[in-house]
Amino acid sequence: MSDRHVTMDDSWVPDACTLPTAQQPLRLAEFDRFFRDAVRGGDRLSPQHLRLHLDGTEQVERTARDLTAREASCCSFFAFAIARPGPDSLTLDVRVPAAHVDVLDALAERATSVRVQR
Repeated sequence: MSDRHVTMDDSWVPDACTLPTAQQPLRLAEFDRFFRDAVRGGDRLSPQHLRLHLDGTEQVERTARDLTAREASCCSFFAFAIARPGPDSLTLDVRVPAAHVDVLDALAERATSVRVQR
């Protein structure tokens, strides 16, 4: 059984998410904006670990911290880590347990497709 719930617009929402259903489209739109505006690339370091390379501005860092904190509160299986490896670079590491790799697959796919559309 998949941990991914697919909606009409092929958005990803894990079944384990405790965010109220009415709020899920808003959160998805926030992630889409973030992926479109802030993500510059990504690397799949392992099936359970995705690293997104972000625009290095302070605003992007604030947005990333806010968005990931809220997401971790409703989807507790996500582990997010934000790092600044250089003065103009920022990374967002996303990790999941093996049981939720399909959710990370969907998130990575969404980040790529939204970024390509810009």
